[in-house]
Amino acid sequence: MSTSNPKRPSGPGLIFGPGPEGWWDSERVSCPKVMRLNDGSWRMWYYGRDKTFDRMIGLPTGRVGLATSPDGINWERVAGPGVMGSVLDPHPDPKRFDSSHIGVNDVHYDNGLYWMWYFGGDQTVNNIRGFDVKGFPMRSGAAVSRDGIHWTRIEGPYNGALLNHGKPGEFDAFMAAWPQVIRWDDGSWRLYYHTLDPNEGYVMAWAESEDGLRWDKRGPLLGRGPKGRFDDYGLATRQIIKINGQWALFYEGCQDVGTNPEVNRQIGLAVSDDGITWERVDGPNDNGSIIQQSPKGSGLWDFRLGCPWVVPMGDGSLRLYYIGSNERDSEGGSELSSTHQIGLAVSTGDITKWERWTA
Repeated sequence: MSTSNPKRPSGPGLIFGPGPEGWWDSERVSCPKVMRLNDGSWRMWYYGRDKTFDRMIGLPTGRVGLATSPDGINWERVAGPGVMGSVLDPHPDPKRFDSSHIGVNDVHYDNGLYWMWYFGGDQTVNNIRGFDVKGFPMRSGAAVSRDGIHWTRIEGPYNGALLNHGKPGEFDAFMAAWPQVIRWDDGSWRLYYHTLDPNEGYVMAWAESEDGLRWDKRGPLLGRGPKGRFDDYGLATRQIIKINGQWALFYEGCQDVGTNPEVNRQIGLAVSDDGITWERVDGPNDNGSIIQQSPKGSGLWDFRLGCPWVVPMGDGSLRLYYIGSNERDSEGGSELSSTHQIGLAVSTGDITKWERWTA
C-alpha cells in the first residue's frame, strides 16, 4: 500500500491539492499564477515537489508545472516535458543560480510569447540556525515560451540570473526572489521582489530597467507594519495589479509570534498611485488582514496563507487564488512539515472583502 499521499486537511476554499503518485508535485503544490485566456479557458502555473526532492531545501519550491481548467475551479494537470510531468526543472549545470530548486512568481503573455519570471538557488550549503540548508542565497531569472509548456531560459549575467542578491551586509543579501515584472506607462520596466533582512524582517523592494532584462536596484519599498498587526514582521509573496485605475498590492503578511523564524502568514492589502509609495489598507479582521488564517486547532488546510494572485472577472467580481498550509506537528520546523495546497477566495468587487469559495 502506498503511503505517499496520506489524508490531507481540507476545508472551505480548497480547489487544488498535491498530484497523484508518480507526478512531480505529489507531495505539495504552491504559489499559483493564474491566467484567463481570451477563449475563456484558464491556465495555472505553480511550483511544488514530490517526496524524493532534495530535503536539504526546506522551502516548498522544487519544480514548476502547469494545469488547465474550463472554469478556473476544476483543474487538470498538463504533462510537461520535464521530470515526472513538470514544465521547468532545476538547471542541470551545478554552477547555475537555479541548479538546486526553482519557483515561479509571475507569468504574462506579450506579443505571442509567455514570459515566466522565476527564482532559484544553487548548490551552496549554509548552516542556518544549526541546520545545513541548501539553495540560498536566491536570485531571479526569466524564461519564455510559445505554448506555456516548453520553456527556454533567458541567460543573465549572474550565473544565469537577471537579478542578483545583495552583497554581504546589504538588506537583500539573503535573497532577491519571487519577482513580478510590470511594464510601466512610460515604457520602463519595474521588477518587484522580496527578501528577508535579519534586522527588518520581510521586505518588498524594487528594481528598474529600460529593456526588461538589465536591472538597476532601487531599494526597499515596504517592510514591517505596526506591532500587533498581521504584518508586523513584514511582507513576503505578493501581486501588484491595477484595479479601477489604482495600483493594488495583495500580499502575504508575516506576523511575529515570538518563535523566530516561525511566523503567522495572512493576506493583506496596500494601495498606491505611483507603485512606489504604498498605503496599507485595513481589512475587516481585527489584525488588519483581508483574509485571516483559519483558527488554531481547527485542523483546516489553510492555517497559514500566502502567494495571493487576483484575477478580475468580466462582471466586476474578483477571484483571489492563494496557498494554504496546515498546522505543523511541532512548530519551528521547516515548510516540509506541513502540506501546501491551493485555494480560492471571491469578492463581489470590494478589494477589502473576501470569502473563501465553497461549491
